[in-house]
Amino acid sequence: MATYLTHLECSACGRQFSAEAIQTFCPDCTSPLLARYDLVQARRQLKREQFQGRARGMWRWEEMLPVVDPGNQVSLGEGDTPLLRLPNFERKLGLSQLYIKDESSNPTGSFKARGLAAAISKAKELGVQKVIIPTAGNAGGAMAAYAARAGMAALVFMPADTPRANLEECRITGAEVVLVEGLISDAARMAAERALSEGWFDLSTFKEPYRVEGKKILGYELAEAFAWRLPEVIIYPTGGGTGLVGMWKAFTELEELGWLASSEKPRMVAVQAAGCAPLVKAYQAGADQCEFWQEAHTIASGLRVPKSFADRLILADLHASQGTALSVSDAEIVHAQHLLGRMEGIFSAPEGAATVAALQKLVEQKWIQPAERVVLFNTASGLKYLDAHGAG
Repeated sequence: MATYLTHLECSACGRQFSAEAIQTFCPDCTSPLLARYDLVQARRQLKREQFQGRARGMWRWEEMLPVVDPGNQVSLGEGDTPLLRLPNFERKLGLSQLYIKDESSNPTGSFKARGLAAAISKAKELGVQKVIIPTAGNAGGAMAAYAARAGMAALVFMPADTPRANLEECRITGAEVVLVEGLISDAARMAAERALSEGWFDLSTFKEPYRVEGKKILGYELAEAFAWRLPEVIIYPTGGGTGLVGMWKAFTELEELGWLASSEKPRMVAVQAAGCAPLVKAYQAGADQCEFWQEAHTIASGLRVPKSFADRLILADLHASQGTALSVSDAEIVHAQHLLGRMEGIFSAPEGAATVAALQKLVEQKWIQPAERVVLFNTASGLKYLDAHGAG
């Protein structure tokens, strides 16, 4: 047995669920379920140094991932992406330790590979044979690839204006693609109806418990890279919010495992697009949940999420970390994308560029201090957006 997984727990009411059966979300309070591990036993039996000598990739942390039998791990080599210094931006902004976690080298070119690798692996272990997902683009491509690897049927619902690269990667890996006139919220509604009527397993963000487990390994990788002293600030582009919630979960687990050299945790920053900023609006209003964002629009398709299913969880994590939420305009995103390319040689996705635009604002506001260690996230390769308005 590879994992210390014990059960699932509702993130709101605390009700426990079996991890040995197929689960979705809490039926009592319609909240995401989170995987829980026997961290007391893990602390006794594991040492953080033992993971460094293993083959590189997300699954070297298998004890803290939800798959019981390693034979069910479905992998295309995801994880252990580069953590790069940005020396030219450091000089420009007067910072001393600025980094970017570049997720573009993951399978299918984006960070979505992590979450879908975990979700598909656990679905395989539980006997799921056909999977469905609504997507802004990258999640669909990742699901299709891992489903193909696992021998599952895949069905993808995506907005008709999704970048062509996302559409083609779904089709080339054998998924059926349904194009939807509207937003990801419309795609989600149609996918849910199809799942219910035909028995597909829905891998929507936070509507199953395991995508967040794959994303949380971002937090384990950062902790290891910084010699177990977490950075002061993490700036993350937030649509569905799986990565932000996952990293905060990872930091809590690492603390309970006794692996952190300091109890200080990062201030988490959620970045959204000005044309779709429900979390920013809720955070600034002091609300504990979001309102649905009407007429959402932005060139950053991954940020065009009118309301995350995990909005309460994201906002709670922002407050717990003493972080913040802010929005940037599409013009600021395009400008930052070009700056990052010219100054550091990185062709980022628009969502990744949004973190650069946010960074500049936070430095101007003195919310970030010159000596603080700051980590940005580039969530995907800019090459995947070449036919999208404003990219490149």
